[in-house]
Amino acid sequence: MAVDASFAAILGLGLLLGMKHALDADHVVAVSTIVVENRKLWRSSLIGAFWGLGHTLTLLLVGIAILFFKLAIPEKLALGFEFAVGVMLVILGLLVARRIMRHRWHLHPHEHEGQSHLHWHSHTDTPEHHHAHLSMKSLLVGMVHGLAGSAALMLLVLTTMKSVGQGILYILVFGAGSIGGMMLLTTAISLPFLWAARLEAAHRAITAVASLVSIGLGLTIMYETLQAFR
Repeated sequence: MAVDASFAAILGLGLLLGMKHALDADHVVAVSTIVVENRKLWRSSLIGAFWGLGHTLTLLLVGIAILFFKLAIPEKLALGFEFAVGVMLVILGLLVARRIMRHRWHLHPHEHEGQSHLHWHSHTDTPEHHHAHLSMKSLLVGMVHGLAGSAALMLLVLTTMKSVGQGILYILVFGAGSIGGMMLLTTAISLPFLWAARLEAAHRAITAVASLVSIGLGLTIMYETLQAFR
């Protein structure tokens, strides 16, 4: 398939849009709840890559179906996908909160050199998470986000692409942009978490914030989606 100058420009725009798409607030919050469980910088990048792969896989499957069968995504279904993202964010936030509670952090009195003070203490160990689990979790989160973002992307594909091949190529380039953008994002997000991991109180505070923001944004998306249904 020959790629003319105008289509090459569209592909370039698709790459940039894919990278920008990775920066959407719900994407940032969702991956933050996963990155918080990780303690290695390169693994944070891997989490972003798996999110991007899941996101691209869903877009590709939906896009192929729409391009081949000339389907249109009903508005109600698109809203349903958005609602699912809200539910997912709430669940991710609750899972982080459960992790905090499972560690049973509490203030523990301690005496040192004749002076009594308090410090945080946990009665459970904090072993490394199973990294295959984190990768699969990120992949599934990306797939859900791909469904929610498919309506707008597919509308663009159907109205501007001259062939099925061009549409598929655009989706792949857009996906490559989202993978690269999310890898950079998760790497950047992981830095404060990795720094805070050295300080129990700071890590606990950042983790709690990630949980609350995820739950709050999820509930907001659910509410706004229900309002749009009316």
